[in-house]
Amino acid sequence: MSAKAISEQTGKELLYKHICTTAAVQNRFRYANVTAETDWERLVQDHPWLLTERLVVKPDQLIKRRGKLGLVGVNLDLKGVKEWLKTRLMKETMVRTDTQTTLLDADTVKSQLLTHAPADKKEMLTSFLVGLFNLYEDLYFTYLEINPLVVTKDGVYVLDMAAKIDATADYLCKAKWGEVEFPPPFGREAYPEEAYIADLDAKSGASLKLTLLNPRGRIWTMVAGGGASVVYSDTICDLGGVNELANYGEYSGAPSEQQTYDYAKTILSLMTREKHPDGKVLIIGGSIANFTNVAATFKGIVRAIKDYQNPLKEHEVTIFVRRGGPNYQEGLRVMGEIGKTTGIPIHVFGTETHMTAIVGMALGHRPIATEPCVAAHTANFLLNTSGGTITPASSRSASFSEVKTVAENSSAQKTCAGLPPAKSTTLFSNLTKAVVWGMQTRAVQGMLDFDYVCSRQEPSVAAMVYPFTGDHKQKFYWGHKEILLPVYKNMADAMKKHPEVDVLISFASLRSAYDSTIETMQHPQIRTIVIIAEGIPEALTRKIIRMAEEKGVTIIGPATVGGIKPGCFKIGNTGGMLDNILASKLYRPGSVAYVSRSGGMSNELNNIISRTTDGVYEGVAIGGDRYPGSVFMDHVLRYQDTAGVKMIVVLGEIGGNEEYKICKGIKEGRITKPVVCWCIGTCATLFSSEVQFGHAGACANQASETAVAKNKALEEAGAFVPKSFDELGDVIKSVYDNLVAKGVIVPSKEVPPPTVPMDYSWARELGLIRKPASFMTSICDERGQELIYAGMPITEVFKSEIGLGGTLGLLWFQRRLPRYACQFIEMCLMVTADHGPAVSGAHNTIVCARAGKDLISSLTSGLLTIGDRFGGALDAAAKQFSKAFDSGMLPMEFVNKMKKDGKLIMGIGHRVKSINNPDMRVQILKDFVKQHFPATQLLDYALEVEKITTSKKPNLILNVDGFIGVAFVDLLRNCGALNGIFVLGRSMGFIGHYLDQKRLKQGLYRHPWDDISYVLPEHMTM
Repeated sequence: MSAKAISEQTGKELLYKHICTTAAVQNRFRYANVTAETDWERLVQDHPWLLTERLVVKPDQLIKRRGKLGLVGVNLDLKGVKEWLKTRLMKETMVRTDTQTTLLDADTVKSQLLTHAPADKKEMLTSFLVGLFNLYEDLYFTYLEINPLVVTKDGVYVLDMAAKIDATADYLCKAKWGEVEFPPPFGREAYPEEAYIADLDAKSGASLKLTLLNPRGRIWTMVAGGGASVVYSDTICDLGGVNELANYGEYSGAPSEQQTYDYAKTILSLMTREKHPDGKVLIIGGSIANFTNVAATFKGIVRAIKDYQNPLKEHEVTIFVRRGGPNYQEGLRVMGEIGKTTGIPIHVFGTETHMTAIVGMALGHRPIATEPCVAAHTANFLLNTSGGTITPASSRSASFSEVKTVAENSSAQKTCAGLPPAKSTTLFSNLTKAVVWGMQTRAVQGMLDFDYVCSRQEPSVAAMVYPFTGDHKQKFYWGHKEILLPVYKNMADAMKKHPEVDVLISFASLRSAYDSTIETMQHPQIRTIVIIAEGIPEALTRKIIRMAEEKGVTIIGPATVGGIKPGCFKIGNTGGMLDNILASKLYRPGSVAYVSRSGGMSNELNNIISRTTDGVYEGVAIGGDRYPGSVFMDHVLRYQDTAGVKMIVVLGEIGGNEEYKICKGIKEGRITKPVVCWCIGTCATLFSSEVQFGHAGACANQASETAVAKNKALEEAGAFVPKSFDELGDVIKSVYDNLVAKGVIVPSKEVPPPTVPMDYSWARELGLIRKPASFMTSICDERGQELIYAGMPITEVFKSEIGLGGTLGLLWFQRRLPRYACQFIEMCLMVTADHGPAVSGAHNTIVCARAGKDLISSLTSGLLTIGDRFGGALDAAAKQFSKAFDSGMLPMEFVNKMKKDGKLIMGIGHRVKSINNPDMRVQILKDFVKQHFPATQLLDYALEVEKITTSKKPNLILNVDGFIGVAFVDLLRNCGALNGIFVLGRSMGFIGHYLDQKRLKQGLYRHPWDDISYVLPEHMTM
């Protein structure tokens, strides 16, 4: 939701802090908040002015017309305030919720708004109103009402205020707004679960919404999609379930498995707190997804059902599932399996079942259908077969040939001098070329697959624009072969290189969508712009619309999935994956054109229309924001003027007045083709408090904006209006059959599309193929929701406090080490971290750092010196001592054999330390090992060898490498990774030396001549 109401307190704070005006704003108020639990003595201590000032008391709960309702106490002392509150605090009050709109235009303040104002107050009021209007714009208010506003010779007094701000502008106004709290609508409690889901939503790129209506209700919903969630609520209310409907909510935008799990467990937790005598039902519904992997999101729901299986059975919960979209077959299969394994009654249906049919089943209004045998995977639709989805015998319209005409490719009409360019009647043809803004490779590949299956001669995507990478080529598939599409850093280059492009599909984020759209409209060749992003501030959207009107550019969106013209052009992810494209016959045109707000519901319309008519001619989802770039009437008039369109379907919704323009068009005869129309959101009038539905624009601010009022007006105007969404398909079929009977639509023979190979990654996701892995790993898995080290989830790694040593044990040795072993590993890392700048590794690191090399290069140069002679003797020492010990050789025999073979004993000897100057690092480790290790056989053996070697030379001690090597053998035999301990530890020291050299700003190192012995041969003459 974009426009959110704020408290009067918050509104006034913003006004007093940020308004710029020469008018004196007098009552920069002091306030104190009072609740039923308020400690009055403490309140007076915090606000001593309460005892000396005359006071005003009123509720700050988004209530309108408080004065008329007797909810304002004026000119009271503190005692009077307490008496006033006694009769009103925590008491129910009947409140009207209709609203009024105030519009301010700074340019006409004096001439129009203040014509009746006293002359001596006019200048002050003008200054105040201009400042107020600037404040309104700068702080992204969407509604601001001050009533009453008092003006005296001393200045302006702001008394009552009601305000809403555009919550999507948070990234622009955070510094000025501060931390803003959005109170719940009057009459409805705020629940912590709602706040939890709102927090999840704020942290996610997906959409997660939850509103509790009746926590004791028996009907609960978990619906995918903003539009679909409203349709399900409508149907539940239509079937008499309004008093038992427990919640409204939706999840959409491809949430992850973990996000879906968190959302699902919140709902399951709420619905299993109180029993209902009739048991409970959970409706897991949704339209046909465009891009969400249904199986992936269902995994999260399945996890939640597993966790709550006992409470669900105890509360006698029955679950009804209906879903479609990418990989929905696997999702439905998994959902059905969990029902069988847990014993919870779960009824599962796919796209063959009408979207809301499960509501009637759940509420007992229709029998529970036998669950159909659905395909095991998506690939069924990728082959030309005679079977498949049932469609009417009359399939393809004679209008198929029309997409090939030259007129279809006309981009823009001629403009008259002095007038803005006219918008195109035909937005897309089979020759349309587009630029895609954003690195959306999956969406682009979907467009190319659609092009191929529609038998287009060339791809519809000419290029991509992505400012964050250099100009390059991106590989895609065109049918069976690979092609390259150019990617540009800026729009100007793309426009210059591709003059044939007239469509931009923008996947820019909500933060960059405005700038990129404005930039694009500077190029006259662009006639259509599709803005996918949701959450663009309304003020910026309106600026985009204004410029588009001036330039004759058609805007689709924001907050849209796009649109589709079968046989010609597909926008981004519209229509879903190829299986749905083929199942809904979207590879060739039909006779029915539709326009919808919801993207998910547009795909559902594709399904309904393909099952009840000869298919879709064109479909557009204009987006769910309050101010869409193009409105219903824009597209309905295009369809009216397009010969191939024989009937029109409109799926409107609560909020706004655009549907009334269709009523007017029908009455005036501008629209003569049959129009089937239904506005969703009929349930809103039955709710006791305001509910903000999934779309930002789905909110009625007056009676005429309700879905009920609009459906009635459309029917009276002559549109075909079903009684509910349940009957929408039947009405569409009835109108279509009538047109066929009259000969308006002449069916054509179905032509099968060419096959398109499935991407390897998707085939693997569906489990259709297998191939040998190039790599195998047994220590780490990052593919799921949580990183796993050797079978141990990362959260468990931290909960168990195994530390760095324990983590190393998991990754190196694939086992959970005891606490003393973890401590020993960490001690080894500490003692080997550094040994001064003189050793070869540190020396090399320093030289590289002083030569200006980067950290990685400097570290690598130091690490490359590690070997048997420096730091890398751990493995060799462990092997030598182990072999001698295991073969039964006495320590003296081992020393003599190594001398006889002319080999050094690895781990013995030190350049500086000796028996008389012991290495404290070895001593510390020795004390720990002797105290904590259960056995130290090899260490004892090595110490005996040390006694022999030091008797010959005092510096032939067991050094730190040798000690760590033999101690690790006692800890973990045959691990084969002991040198890694030194490498890992010493990396810390080398990095330290690198940073030290940079900090000291040391110059390029050159070794001094006097430290080099030059032993060249004598000069030889020829």
